Amino acid sequence: MNQLRSAIEFDPDVSDRPATALRLDFSDYQAEVPTHQHRKGQLVLALHGAVTCTASQAVWIVPPQCAVWIPSATPHSNRATWNARLSYLFVEPGAAALPDHCCALAVSPLLREMIDRLADEPQDYALDSHAGRLARVLLDELTLMPAQELNLPVSDHPKIRMIAEALTLKPGDRSTLAEWAARVAVSERSLRRLMEQETGLTFGRWRQQLHAIIALRELAGGASVQSVADDLGYQTSTAFIEMFKKTFGQTPARYFAGRTEPHSASTSAQ
Repeated sequence: MNQLRSAIEFDPDVSDRPATALRLDFSDYQAEVPTHQHRKGQLVLALHGAVTCTASQAVWIVPPQCAVWIPSATPHSNRATWNARLSYLFVEPGAAALPDHCCALAVSPLLREMIDRLADEPQDYALDSHAGRLARVLLDELTLMPAQELNLPVSDHPKIRMIAEALTLKPGDRSTLAEWAARVAVSERSLRRLMEQETGLTFGRWRQQLHAIIALRELAGGASVQSVADDLGYQTSTAFIEMFKKTFGQTPARYFAGRTEPHSASTSAQ
């Protein structure tokens, strides 16, 4: 079996063009992309499958046809599902009026196709060429994309980090806040206050958001609703579907029905 390649062997910072694009099929690449950063900002767009990005004290899930924006010089790491096909868009600092913080964005079919087309162009395209004009229109379109709530706030506080790591490994753990407080050796009241202070969410809302992010990743990776519900500790698939609908406004079937890949993306990474 051939050894999988690293997805960070491509260096976007060698180009000074306003925007460059790249396609990646993660059947050819290592799923885990360790913490790194670029001079350029980066848009990570999922065409198929999903990718989880960790940056700016938050975890971002990128399901099909959504993207996460990572500003210039922001340390981040990515983990893709086995079936992920992604597009990366690298943006020169100052080339577009984009947020100075990480955020998830909806991506229009028009923008998706423009990124895909730009991926066929060399990094050193001429600014007055068709590719140069495409890049300028693409960046104008990108600034119009609406934000999506697809992130889980995390914290460097050791007690919150301990809980987050434990629930990431075993998300079906249904321990109460009082039980978690005992495990991390603080009072329930102190942990409640600490959780809200560090994440901006109650413990119950934070855990539900964690479940929603894990559910998106696993469903996009091909897992069944029943298996995801079981892994997250729901007694019935109906209860899980209700949680999903409350979070995303649609059942899993409807959510993913509108996010199927419109065509087979090229697997070229050149």
